[in-house]
Amino acid sequence: MVHRPHINGMMLIVAMIVATSSGCATIQGYTTPVTNPVFVRANNHEVAWERTVDVVHEYLFEIERENKLGGVLETRYKTGASALEPWHRDSVGSANRMESTLQSIRRKAYVSITPVQGGYLVGVEAHKELEDVAQAANLQGAATFLDDSLLQRDLNAVVGQATPSGWVSKGRDEALEQSMLRSIHRAFGAP
Repeated sequence: MVHRPHINGMMLIVAMIVATSSGCATIQGYTTPVTNPVFVRANNHEVAWERTVDVVHEYLFEIERENKLGGVLETRYKTGASALEPWHRDSVGSANRMESTLQSIRRKAYVSITPVQGGYLVGVEAHKELEDVAQAANLQGAATFLDDSLLQRDLNAVVGQATPSGWVSKGRDEALEQSMLRSIHRAFGAP
């Protein structure tokens, strides 16, 4: 049997990437879940809103819509972070990180801020979707004209895909929700 040290070295590097990319995943199994929504102490709505938006930006989500008076924030879809992007925090845990590395995954977050006595309730809903490659691919000839109808002159150019991209809902991403809720809780001075 021939010993190949370069293969062992490569396996060690891959193991280190997976271990470091998991972030709090190893700790996550030992911590108690945070309630959703989480209670935070804040003196006014502006402080609660700005700290929550700061946490959303820490996860590198772009804000699509926000209604400060209604206390609702919606992010744009964000492509799931791969194992080679440990600075992106949206893929929480090694299983989610590997899934995002091997498949096209995207996530979107909805955040709500509700005033209550003594502070605010901040809720997070994170939704995960998997790309349906068969639906997303343009088939050859999909933009051709039908030969069974009368000639219609349409001067509008065909732009983009002939069919919309298909995404399959994977449901709520509880690991991302818990991670964001913990970060929000810490942003307000909680341990």
